[in-house]
Amino acid sequence: MNKAILVGNLGRDAELKYSAGGFPVSRFSLATTDRRKDSRSGEWVDRTEWHRIVILGKQAESLNDYLKKGKQIFVEGRIETRSWDDKDGQKKYMTEIVADRIQLLGSPGGSGRGAGRSDDYGDSAPADDVSFGPADDDIPF
Repeated sequence: MNKAILVGNLGRDAELKYSAGGFPVSRFSLATTDRRKDSRSGEWVDRTEWHRIVILGKQAESLNDYLKKGKQIFVEGRIETRSWDDKDGQKKYMTEIVADRIQLLGSPGGSGRGAGRSDDYGDSAPADDVSFGPADDDIPF
């Protein structure tokens, strides 16, 4: 089973692009924070992890206006690692969460936590008809 479930805040606005075949692909970074007690000091310490999120198909287009920096969302998807050769011939790898389901959390237009608006955008288009290729820089897209 390959399943990832995250609740976090967008680190930047989602970036919508189209593949060579015109298929919509949206990417953004998502921050999740864990709180742990430091065993030496006894103080609570926040630890933030960053995740790369990809949304495919019509879902990518429909959510693009709502996925703004700071917005809190729920993401359910699968973990995928892809590779490509950069312009110097070096093999590069990138691990991403390909979202199958997105829920917008927090207040409309706000970035805060807590209850509020919750829009379910599940059942996205299948990812099988997407082809990724290297771009001019080191990271495709």
